[in-house]
Amino acid sequence: MIERWGAVVVRRAVVVLLVGIGITAAAMFAGVGLEDKLSSGGFDDPSSQSAQELTQERATFGNNSIDVIAIFTDPDGKVTDEAFETEVEKTLAAVPSDRVSAVASYYSTQDPSMISHDEHATAVYISLAGDTQNEFMDSYRAIRPTLQDSGLDVDLAGPFAVYSDVNDHTKDDLAMAELISAPIVLLLSLIIFRSVTASLLPLLVGLVTVLGARAAIAGLNEVTEVSIFAPNIITLIGLGLSIDYALFMVSRFREEIALTPDDTSRALIRTMSTAGRTVTFSALTVAASMSSLLVFPQAFLKSIGYGGIAAVLVAMVAALTVLPAAMALLGKRVDSLRIPFLQRGSTVDNDHGAWSRLAKGVMRRPVLVAAGVVVVLLAVAAPFLGVKWGSVDYRVLPEDASAHQAAARLNTEFGPERSTANVLIEDADQAEVTTYMDDLRQVEGVVDVRPVKTEGDTTLLRAAWEGNSQGEHSQDVVRGLRDVDSPDGTTALVGGLTADTVDLASSVKSHLPWMGLIVVGVMLLLLFIAFGSVVLPIKAVVMNFFSITASFGVVTWIFSDGHLSNLLGFTSSGFLDLTNPIVMLAVLFGLSMDYEVFLLSRVREQWDLTHDNDQAVATGLQKTGRIITSAALLLAVVIGAFAMSGVVFMKMMGIGMLVALLVDATIVRALLVPATMKLLGKWNWWAPAPMARWWDRHGFREEGRPPGDDADEKAPLRAQV
Repeated sequence: MIERWGAVVVRRAVVVLLVGIGITAAAMFAGVGLEDKLSSGGFDDPSSQSAQELTQERATFGNNSIDVIAIFTDPDGKVTDEAFETEVEKTLAAVPSDRVSAVASYYSTQDPSMISHDEHATAVYISLAGDTQNEFMDSYRAIRPTLQDSGLDVDLAGPFAVYSDVNDHTKDDLAMAELISAPIVLLLSLIIFRSVTASLLPLLVGLVTVLGARAAIAGLNEVTEVSIFAPNIITLIGLGLSIDYALFMVSRFREEIALTPDDTSRALIRTMSTAGRTVTFSALTVAASMSSLLVFPQAFLKSIGYGGIAAVLVAMVAALTVLPAAMALLGKRVDSLRIPFLQRGSTVDNDHGAWSRLAKGVMRRPVLVAAGVVVVLLAVAAPFLGVKWGSVDYRVLPEDASAHQAAARLNTEFGPERSTANVLIEDADQAEVTTYMDDLRQVEGVVDVRPVKTEGDTTLLRAAWEGNSQGEHSQDVVRGLRDVDSPDGTTALVGGLTADTVDLASSVKSHLPWMGLIVVGVMLLLLFIAFGSVVLPIKAVVMNFFSITASFGVVTWIFSDGHLSNLLGFTSSGFLDLTNPIVMLAVLFGLSMDYEVFLLSRVREQWDLTHDNDQAVATGLQKTGRIITSAALLLAVVIGAFAMSGVVFMKMMGIGMLVALLVDATIVRALLVPATMKLLGKWNWWAPAPMARWWDRHGFREEGRPPGDDADEKAPLRAQV
């Protein structure tokens, strides 16, 4: 089918290109203002205890969570001064009443913990109005100008101040990543392709992909919740894979033109039937990996999956439509505007070049090389064994962010950092509530339990303890609170920020096996269809394991253990955000398979020609080594731009993916893959007899050009694996 489509593109190149340009133009308008329409929340599991507590609490009492903490400061006055109190009360009175559900100040509670040590500042606790996280964010943005318009100095802390700053920094970082990566990618493309015309084609595909995927997400947002982080993954994956696919396609097209210089149409059809099939299988494997995120109930993770799937599928379509149409129109002119000082040799790789010599050298000592690489990668991965888990707090922001600075003030000027949990007890009389409160106070670490509101036989309690809400100690306190049995005939639910994290960890743990089953199962199926072997897909999964766990070890060593924090400009939280490794796992598994499919496709092609395993591996690595390295370098630029983000979990994802990408494209592909394929020998291509017979009839394969028949127009065009 790919061959037939290639023939259509050759005949109707202008039409295909114009249709592609028209759709891209429409997509550009559809994606305008996308970030302002997307969700700021989606981090909770609706079925979790913390989510249920919050739902029932709001249904009974309205929202009583401490969503925003406003710190009013007067360097020349004290909190107890009448002028100070008057200014605070005037500011709070000006806050739109429909945007808040509760406001607690020192003047209404007489709580001394709400006054700073020097008595020049006071904290005001604000609960926002709304039913969803998006509505809370709207309320926060509505009251922020009023609070900041006070005659006193005002700093804003709390969850929604952090979320707001994260969203703002994320938008800025996305623009910065695009601004930084685009010119570097263009420059490197010029060096790799040695031609201005050829180097512009990857950027063309990247532009179509990003605009098309943004339009797809804009449409999806009309029917379901999509997170603000979806555009980031679109840029990261979409731009990266577009460059990869364009590089694979253009490189093969130039190779085919060199073999059949008088028939560029045939060269394009050959390109579609070879590199086009590789792109198709690569895209399907990446999309399958990203689809595994859809098993999680958190809208945030689902949104990353939506963005990734949209990006890779649009990249595939662009690489199989707009790109070949442009190449068909260009023909030999794909190498026009060549850069003289970058010219060298033929566009066709020498089967006996440096990559081939490297592969043969590795295959002379396969056990030594494989063992050495595995030991090194496991050593790099070792820090991950001691990983600690948490979720987002103010330290995810750069130190100069206003919400980070405000939270730091709370922790230094208002006494030790405190965390809280809301406890909702239902069907309980006052005596039962009192007994239950006494039991909660016995939980190790708890320093205070007090009633907040009562409505009939339902009471809202607030338990407090010292420590950061995301630390292991706080998580243990929440588990202890939940272990306390409520009086017979009553029910109790424990919620709050720490409870959200505990429930997130439980949700991830329960859904992770399903994610793994989807990823591994679909990969094994697709790679069997592509290569006709049950051994190679299993080996590919194992190869990915080593590169991904190595990246997890690096991010644990850096972000959890705090190494290089000054150099990289972040504050270590002492733990990893629970969702980051999940997202990294899906993205990295897909991207690693991208290079695996491309390498093995050429190895399989040579195996079909020669049935010489060593020669197939050496030739396959020679024909793909430079291209995979170039693709990895270009993708590294895109990912590296995200590693410069001021938001820690974006920086973490960027660095983790960068490590995995470089390890996968160099150490794994150049050393571990040839070594293991040498050790396996002919078993690389083994499948049980019934499966082998099915693949011989239905599998996607291409028998490469017979020797000496490169330019024969009658040479059969079959599906390349």
